[in-house]
Amino acid sequence: MLLLCTANQCRSPMAEVLLRHLLAEAGIEATVSSAGLYPGGAPATGHGIAVMADRGHDLEAHRSRRMEADMLERADLVIGMAREHVREAAVLEAGALAKTFTLKELVREAEAVGPRSAEEPLSTWLSRIAGTRPRQSLLGIGHDDELDVADPVGRGRADYEVTADLLDDLLSRVVRLAFPSVPAADRREERSA
Repeated sequence: MLLLCTANQCRSPMAEVLLRHLLAEAGIEATVSSAGLYPGGAPATGHGIAVMADRGHDLEAHRSRRMEADMLERADLVIGMAREHVREAAVLEAGALAKTFTLKELVREAEAVGPRSAEEPLSTWLSRIAGTRPRQSLLGIGHDDELDVADPVGRGRADYEVTADLLDDLLSRVVRLAFPSVPAADRREERSA
């Protein structure tokens, strides 16, 4: 799974550690990473590091990365923090659009189509969700509260707390919807097979 934001210093690194934790709690083995639209090499913001540390997640070693086509190709699911991130992913890798959503869009549409069954491949479930996407959903510039997670960069710690709470809530819903509960005994059998 790949999480995207603009600079890969605030929202997407926060979402990356939160999603990795939520998946681990649910017993789901997955690779989770993040990237941005800008050149890489920058650390996470100070407020982002502090807010995540208070929640038990370490962002100290994070360094931003620029989104590349191979990242999009390898990811089973791509989650952008805003419409611009989804558009940029689709321009860079044409096949990415069917598996790329804003976080708010993914939750809204997944709740509408219903949770993925244990037998349904993730790609099939994502295709069903993509099929409900209104054509105009990715259009427009500026912040759209219905589809975009606001960027806290340049704001105070309280704004980062609000963003972290929102990310935690939305990502928890994604995990519940996208990864059906499998009893722990069945997960152990799957891993040993």
